[in-house]
Amino acid sequence: MNLDRPALDAAVAKSIVTREQADRLWQFLAERGEDVPRFRFAHVLYYLGGLVAIGAMTLFMNIGWESFGGFGILTIASVYFVIALAATSYFSAHGYAIPAGITGALAVVMVPLAVYGGQMMLGMWPEDGLVYRDYHYRIDWRWLMMEFATLIAATVLLWRFPLPFMTMPVAVTLWYMSMDTVPFLFGLREGTPYNDWELRKEISLWFGIAMTLFAFWIDLRTRSNKDYAFWLYLFGVLTFWGGLTSLSSDRELPKFFYFCINVAMIFVGAVLGRRVFAVFGGIGIALYLGHLADRVFRDSMMFPLALSAIGLMVIGLGILWQRHEAAVAASAADRTACLVDPRDETCDARRKS
Repeated sequence: MNLDRPALDAAVAKSIVTREQADRLWQFLAERGEDVPRFRFAHVLYYLGGLVAIGAMTLFMNIGWESFGGFGILTIASVYFVIALAATSYFSAHGYAIPAGITGALAVVMVPLAVYGGQMMLGMWPEDGLVYRDYHYRIDWRWLMMEFATLIAATVLLWRFPLPFMTMPVAVTLWYMSMDTVPFLFGLREGTPYNDWELRKEISLWFGIAMTLFAFWIDLRTRSNKDYAFWLYLFGVLTFWGGLTSLSSDRELPKFFYFCINVAMIFVGAVLGRRVFAVFGGIGIALYLGHLADRVFRDSMMFPLALSAIGLMVIGLGILWQRHEAAVAASAADRTACLVDPRDETCDARRKS
């Protein structure tokens, strides 16, 4: 449900609220939404500038940085970290939550670069051609120390500056760890004959489930106008769905289970109000239906008709869902509230009923 100015004007026209009440309500909502990310020009500039700065120090770094040496890289990363931290403190103190979150994220992404420089300076980094630029492109167990340091620093900064966008580098780092821990735990190495990608896929699947459950826990503990769980949900679902989709099977039953899981993801997304589940679930369903059309029912004239019927049934299901959505959402909210605070007296009444 979107509440905009025309909706308030319509309420005034129907004498539901007075003009003065509508004006005061609109002013309150406008002030409350200043720090909620929206498609506004100021917010676009915030994120564009922030992503350019973060990308410059992560994805778009070139090999020329290696010429600074370990001490030079550590010094530059530390200076950037201090400047970003000072900007975060300034923006946060003056009520600019979105810029504060972006500069806080910039401070966090400086940590792996600083650790890399420190390792080079101490002679702990092997001279085998692996450089920091590869951190975002190659899977390797040697990135783990940088990732653990990033998580520790992000935890401290989030405690000091509880800003939702700062969870973005945390989610990305956890995603990287889901891939880098496999060669560390099982002794696999890039470029060697034994490189078990099936094992990597399974680890990715279970790591994604764990990250998604962690996001759900964060969601339960921080229900407010600040969305701390968004990035964790995004990369958790991405990791889980990527591992699930990449698991290959020549049998139809596992493929059907894959289809059912994607359908369940759409329902979970509807109940939790998280579009990321629906997006990946929809892609998974499209992949399965494409498989049926291309392989199983390749020459069947009835398949398009049956698929059309299924589509109409889904539309009918959508109508049924819309009729009962409010009741389902209210029930889900009550149950999640009981998960957060089981000692609530209303929870005892619900259990007895």
